[in-house]
Amino acid sequence: MNEASILVVDNEPQIRRVMRTTLISEGFEVDDAKCGDEALERIHLAKYDLILLDINMPGTNGLETCRAIRAVSGVPIIMLTVRTAERDKVQALDAGADDYITKPFSMPELLARARAALRRRARSLLPAHRHLQLGPIEIDFVARQISGPQGPVHLTPKEFDLLSDLATHPNEAVSHGELLRTVWGPGYGDEMEYLRVFINRLRKKIEQNPTLPKYLLTEPCFGYRLNIPG
Repeated sequence: MNEASILVVDNEPQIRRVMRTTLISEGFEVDDAKCGDEALERIHLAKYDLILLDINMPGTNGLETCRAIRAVSGVPIIMLTVRTAERDKVQALDAGADDYITKPFSMPELLARARAALRRRARSLLPAHRHLQLGPIEIDFVARQISGPQGPVHLTPKEFDLLSDLATHPNEAVSHGELLRTVWGPGYGDEMEYLRVFINRLRKKIEQNPTLPKYLLTEPCFGYRLNIPG
């Protein structure tokens, strides 16, 4: 994992320097960019295993940059921001971020989040079904690929991990806390906005009618269930 390549995107030179120095000292390969446009140029020139992306940048801000990255890549993205309101977290997740960390943060916390994201990227969950057909959607859990009537369906690594975890419990309700701890890590359990955002995104990609889901069902006041036809 320590050979992983990380891109740090922040308009503050001192923050970039501290993060770069710390990450390199932990054995990571690190590039940095001072703005969203520079970050987009870099991801077209190199492949990264993780992106640490500041949300508050002049010009192309973090949210816009995140959406642009998501249009071409499923690389894990952790957003960095001073904003603490739930709506700001939801905006970051809606833009395609996998995780969210609020400034000021400790470097041990950042390193723990980064390692967790990289572990989840490397880990392939083993659901009960290697292949699954949900109406017109075909899911290959081994190849981590999804296809539909219009061709490939793009899922981010976190979206696929969430779907995979639900598929390990076919037709069973899985609690909010269990999903959060399995997919995001043991330090999670109360971040309900994470699940709401990612479930909504998954429904838009695998359900024919996301407002009336047939497969990805809500278990009120408990969690979610992947309904797999017999």
